[in-house]
Amino acid sequence: MYLGRVIGCVWSTVKHPGLQGIRMLVVQPLTPELQPTGKQLICTDSSGAGTGELVYWVRGKEASFPFAPAEPATDTTIVGIVDSIHLQRAEGAMPAGGAPLGRGRKAARRS
Repeated sequence: MYLGRVIGCVWSTVKHPGLQGIRMLVVQPLTPELQPTGKQLICTDSSGAGTGELVYWVRGKEASFPFAPAEPATDTTIVGIVDSIHLQRAEGAMPAGGAPLGRGRKAARRS
């Protein structure tokens, strides 16, 4: 699953018959720190998300599962709305700067 923020919706007058009645939203993928990453994409919506909401989405075959037993022609689907995120970095994890945290790393000094 991936994090993203809904930034808009898609209006379509013509679409695949299997997508009739399914909302499509524009999503900006995010890092766990909620920083934008990658290109914006179009997701079908199974959760009722709205513009500005933090969501998690899936891609691939799993994207059609929320619409079972139908299998719409979709590659990405919003499957949930995120209420909160709690992050804790493990020792040795890579921070945004790229150098590993943990033993052996000296604190940066300012002169």
